[in-house]
Amino acid sequence: MRPIAENLQEIKGRIAQASAKAGRNPTEIQMIAVTKYVGVERMREAYSAGLTHFGESRTKDAKEKMEELSDPAITWHFIGHLQTNKIKEVLPAFAFIHSLDRSSLAEGLGKEAERLGKIPNCFIQVNVSGEESKSGVAPGELLSFARRVRDIGNIRVVGLMTMAPNTREEAIIRPVFRRLRELQQELLDLGLERISPHFLSMGMSNDYEIAVEEGATHLRIGTALVGR
Repeated sequence: MRPIAENLQEIKGRIAQASAKAGRNPTEIQMIAVTKYVGVERMREAYSAGLTHFGESRTKDAKEKMEELSDPAITWHFIGHLQTNKIKEVLPAFAFIHSLDRSSLAEGLGKEAERLGKIPNCFIQVNVSGEESKSGVAPGELLSFARRVRDIGNIRVVGLMTMAPNTREEAIIRPVFRRLRELQQELLDLGLERISPHFLSMGMSNDYEIAVEEGATHLRIGTALVGR
């Protein structure tokens, strides 16, 4: 398996090129190493290469990795579909949740957050592509959903998240990311309390350069970075 440091150098180079093309500063972009398919040793290698943001989607596996890599410098992102019965496990452990996608989840998060005395940082997941296989709020329901989250309280929305279709076709991918950026602006214009979606979590191993060009601030990169 190729050393992570080599993968990281190549990806950083491509991010720099995409940033230059879009007139952006690459330091605005946070790379999240998606490590859900690799073990602790591979994560240690990623950490040694300078990565400190890790994305996990399985609470049991994540807990074991957190115990092995208990450095406070590490920021943990929950990037998978969050079941309501896993809220009590996820909320105390993860700094960011990228998959706020329904009212029942928001209510559960709000209730548990109140009990813990904390306010979680969440990305609202938007199903821009409209694929049935993907979770997320429909674009046309985003603003009303954000208002419901605002009313629940104890949740801080820091951004929006989406996944493009699994294809190499730029003509299919780019409009998805562009639409999420438009939705971000619509939501910012509302000026809702605790709803400040300044971040865009979009772009994975096969499309992160397009995501950077369209305004991504958080890239969730797994296979191209750490393998599987």
